[in-house]
Amino acid sequence: MDFAFDARTEELRTRLLAFMDEYVHPAEAVAHEQRSHLADPWATPDIVHELKAEARRQGLWNLFLPDDEYGAGLTNLQYAPLAEITGRSPQLAPTALNCAAPDTGNMEVLAQFGSDEQRERWLDPLLAGEIRSAFAMTEPDVASSDATNIRTVIRRDGDDYVIDGRKWYISGAMNPDCAVFIVMGKTDPDGTDVRRQQSMVLVPRDTPGVEVRRAMRVYGYEDHYHGGHAEIVFDGVRVPASNLVGEEGGGFAIAQARLGPGRIHHCMRLIGMAERAIELTCRRAVSRTAFGKPIAEQGVVRNWIADARVTVEQLRLLVLKTAWLMDTVGNRGAHTEIQAIKIATPRAVVDIIDRAVQSHGAGGVSQDFPLAELWAAARTLRLADGPDEVHQRSLARRELKKYQ
Repeated sequence: MDFAFDARTEELRTRLLAFMDEYVHPAEAVAHEQRSHLADPWATPDIVHELKAEARRQGLWNLFLPDDEYGAGLTNLQYAPLAEITGRSPQLAPTALNCAAPDTGNMEVLAQFGSDEQRERWLDPLLAGEIRSAFAMTEPDVASSDATNIRTVIRRDGDDYVIDGRKWYISGAMNPDCAVFIVMGKTDPDGTDVRRQQSMVLVPRDTPGVEVRRAMRVYGYEDHYHGGHAEIVFDGVRVPASNLVGEEGGGFAIAQARLGPGRIHHCMRLIGMAERAIELTCRRAVSRTAFGKPIAEQGVVRNWIADARVTVEQLRLLVLKTAWLMDTVGNRGAHTEIQAIKIATPRAVVDIIDRAVQSHGAGGVSQDFPLAELWAAARTLRLADGPDEVHQRSLARRELKKYQ
């Protein structure tokens, strides 16, 4: 990145880059080795705890939260280049800085909508990195890209809520440190306003009736570093009414508030993933010879590298514009740009990583390089936080309104 940010951001970038070089990148092989010897495959390797302790000691902690009371007090524009750096090692760096999804979105929900009691019980230990959490929204039996389809029922019974439903791809839920789920379901399934039927409740993991049934795979990966993606059944799960987040009927609005920052965080990290792929491509190209000359001298490879550089620079500027708009006019004012980066960034980064895989030959699809796993993560983000087509539909509708 050749242009300058404000002094605080530049200082944090310098420190974070040094942290990545000195601690995170060397820890990647160590974490892989430690994980292979864990009694519980979903447990966190010791090296990750060491990274978290060092990041906190260096003040590289909770950078994503703009609120000075809970986080570093950075704007979205200040956080953007830092999140990009963490995307170069998405399995370790976000967790090391306590900036990993889904905890980030859950902390934002609790900070903005939680009661004092909920913040004390769940937000404080999340901010301290003592527990993990999950967000239970997606369901296997309906098209969950339309949140009004959700079938999980949250029924009021005296001083309690009773939850019945089945969720899947609940990220982070396999991690034994995941202590609480934010569950979205319908408290008013017959309500006339389909966007006021949903509510969110906090469900401790050890509540009777909660069954973490299995880990769902993503292109064959179990995503241990992210705590997996669980299928969970809620069968007559009873929690106090005080576990309601916000108000009854507010679940849809809370979900939208949660997804705005989450979408831009993903796109920031995706750019870091693309930068890692470009670096690996270049290193491979200058170190290998094919058909009598270095791969780096093959015209098609040079085209790949040039196109990747142009694309990343374009994406970065669009993401930074979006971050600036979120800071200045709010998420609603940045709606078009948030959707634009969500469409453009995963799609383009998948292509960049795919060419990096191609430049590595068999090594590109192997476990000896991070490219295959990076590709799977980037491709999945074309579905997560809303599939491309949902964002295209909404963005096009806004454009057409100008002419109708």
